[in-house]
Amino acid sequence: MSAKSVFQEEKNPRGIPKAPFIANVEEYLGGPDGVVETPLKNFQDAIAKYRYMDANLTQRRKGLEDKIPDIRKTLHMVEFLQEKREDKDKNDDLEDDLSDEENSDNTKKPLTTTFELNDTLFAEAELEDTDIVYLWLGANVMLSYKLSEAASLLRSKLDLAEASLKATIEDLEFLREQLTVMEVNTARVYNWDVKRRRERRLAGEANEK
Repeated sequence: MSAKSVFQEEKNPRGIPKAPFIANVEEYLGGPDGVVETPLKNFQDAIAKYRYMDANLTQRRKGLEDKIPDIRKTLHMVEFLQEKREDKDKNDDLEDDLSDEENSDNTKKPLTTTFELNDTLFAEAELEDTDIVYLWLGANVMLSYKLSEAASLLRSKLDLAEASLKATIEDLEFLREQLTVMEVNTARVYNWDVKRRRERRLAGEANEK
């Protein structure tokens, strides 16, 4: 019996194999004289693989939970800039009905905001009127996008990240169920072996008498 045979062919949507529940230990081991050492070793190997997957997915979940708020915050900022841009365009359409002197102060007034330098340090800045933003894409790569393109990209990334987080949480729950099943299987086989040894010892003592 190999470690691979411990897993069932049934898998979850992301390909994680389902652990079998050993209802009849004696039948699983091949009879009353079945060897338990190899199955127990295979169970421990399977548990180790599940725990390895659990550790990786836990790390992935943490990364996504840190990443999603950043994407959402960036998207909100881009949408805010879009709204300001649209408001300016509307004001430009009305300029023909208003004097340039009356609106010069309002149209040239820059947008003042704060931006984060690190977790505890912020700086104040004035934003120029623009329809272009620069987005970090990772690996020290930054690209410029039109506001509409940036918003579309960020929405897409947010949807993908949220879907990935949901799948990761589902996989973690599935993995922990399989870990529980394998731990129960291990205990059942071990206890069955202890009971068999005790019965054989008692039978041997009775024969000696």
